[in-house]
Amino acid sequence: MFRLNSHDSLRPVFLWLFIWLTLAMGIHCSSAIALDQPNVLIVMADDCTHSDLSIYGGANAKTPNIEQLASEGLTFQRAYLTSAMCQPCRAELYSGMFPMGNGCAWNHSASFDETQSLPHYLSDLGYRVGIAGKVHVLPKRAFPFESVAGFDPSCVRRPTKAHDLSGVREFMSRDAGQPFCLVVALVEPHVPWVMGDASMYPTDQLQLPPTLADTPRTRDAFSRYLAEITYMDSQVGELLATLESEGKSSETIVVFTSEQGSQFPGNKWTNWDTGLHTGLVIRWPGITSTGDTTDAIVHYADLVPTLFEAAGGDAAGLQVDGRSFLGVIRGEQSTHRRYSYGAHNNVPEGPPYPIRTISDGKFRYLRNLSHERLYIEKHLMGLKGNGELNNLYWQSWVWDSWNSERTYDLVHRYMHRPSEALYHTAEDPHELVNLIEDPNYASILKELRGELDQWLISQGDPGIEQDTHESHQAAKQGKHRFRPPAE
Repeated sequence: MFRLNSHDSLRPVFLWLFIWLTLAMGIHCSSAIALDQPNVLIVMADDCTHSDLSIYGGANAKTPNIEQLASEGLTFQRAYLTSAMCQPCRAELYSGMFPMGNGCAWNHSASFDETQSLPHYLSDLGYRVGIAGKVHVLPKRAFPFESVAGFDPSCVRRPTKAHDLSGVREFMSRDAGQPFCLVVALVEPHVPWVMGDASMYPTDQLQLPPTLADTPRTRDAFSRYLAEITYMDSQVGELLATLESEGKSSETIVVFTSEQGSQFPGNKWTNWDTGLHTGLVIRWPGITSTGDTTDAIVHYADLVPTLFEAAGGDAAGLQVDGRSFLGVIRGEQSTHRRYSYGAHNNVPEGPPYPIRTISDGKFRYLRNLSHERLYIEKHLMGLKGNGELNNLYWQSWVWDSWNSERTYDLVHRYMHRPSEALYHTAEDPHELVNLIEDPNYASILKELRGELDQWLISQGDPGIEQDTHESHQAAKQGKHRFRPPAE
């Protein structure tokens, strides 16, 4: 046996050989890790109430592609976002921070300049990070996605322009040795509901949710909304087919989310469950079980650390509000968060009306900070001056309330809200029965009140003072009036 000792003249040679081999093995291991990093495809709908999807019990919408994806992956029964408005919920999803933490606590505002987001975190791990379709987050330096062409970036200019998959295909296949993360943010079923084939949904055969007044205009609008869901589903199918044709399916995490609730009364711009509860399906071939569901409570803010960890990073080192739920995806854990939280600031969508909420997945406690005021949302309840009468169903509710006690109650529920509410969401999913005075639920009420208070303190939430035109204008200009407490 050859033995090295201090007097052996070959020792330097062996030492350099050992160093060279170590470096070579390190380089090889790094390359193997890079190749083992999964791609990520995130497909986001726009204003789609989760409970209108068949995978969550929706009785109307035809969504074969989302159903197929769910059969191949894991469906989350208790996924939530913090603010049921387009910009705040997207800023949360991409930054891993709650609205106060990233700065976007109002619609049509901006996050803090120094906000870090998915493009920052995954590019540090060697990823290309792009977005196609609707971006709706600011500023660019906080969300430096690569722009990918082919999908309509605006939900305002309708009908939706024809989509082209060539940009997505090029992004997916550009460099086989580099992993990618691609967000495709669709603009359906955001109003106006003009896409898809509404004849697939005869108005006299629809099963309306109990939160909607049964008027002819409501049925007509709901039919067109369902047609847009089906159109959105067809785009999901095309994207999954493109992933397959590019040979990327087996190495890609696919995330589908329905975003916030629809623009029907009680969904978007609210803190009710139908506003904050989002659809979430994740498929990771070889990792997620197929056709399974989980009751683990997860937040939009949790996706950044989850994907960062899945890509090989140390999520514990991220300065975010979210927490990785990779263990749930891998089937190693059945729970994640104990509570989900919600915050709504009504400006600029209407007069100030701040709302805060907390849910444990079974019960929801809700606090209307300016309950003495009428709740008014201009897009839903108003008429545009250009003759584009998208929301005449609300006017039909007001008219019908003269003759229908049920319709009157729904109008009253939307516009005149109590200071506090407690709902048994598990048994009352549309949260129509307020249990705030029921002594049988006093303990759960006390618990949720206290937990909400603690979360608001941790977020540095100023409450009523935050929901003002001055606060929104400051945030829109990047000059935020409120910042979370320094750690």
